[in-house]
Amino acid sequence: MEGILFAFGALLCWGFGDFFIQKSSRIVGIWKSLFFIGISGIIVIFPFIVSELGGLLREPKHLAVLFLAGLIVLFTALFEFESLRRGKLAIVEPVLGIELPITIGLSTLIWGEIISLPQLLLSFTTFVGIILVITKHHTHLHYHRRINIEKGVIFASVGAIGMGLFNFLIGVGSQQTSPLLTIWFTSLLFTFVCFIYLARHKILHELIEDIRKNPIPIISVSILDNLAWVLFAMSTTLIPITIATTISESYIVITVLLGLFINKEKLKWHQYVGIVVTILSIIFLSGISE
Repeated sequence: MEGILFAFGALLCWGFGDFFIQKSSRIVGIWKSLFFIGISGIIVIFPFIVSELGGLLREPKHLAVLFLAGLIVLFTALFEFESLRRGKLAIVEPVLGIELPITIGLSTLIWGEIISLPQLLLSFTTFVGIILVITKHHTHLHYHRRINIEKGVIFASVGAIGMGLFNFLIGVGSQQTSPLLTIWFTSLLFTFVCFIYLARHKILHELIEDIRKNPIPIISVSILDNLAWVLFAMSTTLIPITIATTISESYIVITVLLGLFINKEKLKWHQYVGIVVTILSIIFLSGISE
């Protein structure tokens, strides 16, 4: 039951976190927002994992998994950002949703997780619901005519594969070491690269002023995003990575609902269907997985 609750916690934190990361990114930029998220996670988590660092250095296989996870998230971020820069959101976002079945495939085929047929079917209906929610127009689902001509699709596909692999490695790393150590180590690598980027562009000195002028969005996104990853990592140590990813991935519904009620955005009928399908699927999935 605790694993299910942790996955739901990640769902809520990512749902609200994406809402604030949109605001933070528009105010201070993507690289600064990512740096704030990373550095806050490193500082807060460090006291809880300092005693584990020696053991990690004595386990090269575990260290390799965490190092690979850190590199994957950097690689993934670059491709996802490029896909969003080049392509249309309505086309790119459904492609990015492919990370869910990729994580499920890796967890079952490589890591040997066993899930029942009802769990697999509910994971599939959750994925379908998510695709419906994030697709602004039903014609955008017709990939057979668009995949070779729409800008950003290839980048989004690579990004989705990377994020699916990252979800899998976070689960594996958390099971081999600990959830907090896994998130801390990957954050360390990611933040180091962000630091180099900001230094090369000579904008490090702007960080303090950004916090002073925009404390609420920066602090909110730093807390929520780090908490989401920690809760997700903890859930993977108690329930299969497949189930944890399926539940937490449904945070997209929260983000859409926030846009609906706070930003007064309009939804199409198929998006409402997707919300209902996703919510019902994760409720039933949580029930049979408990």
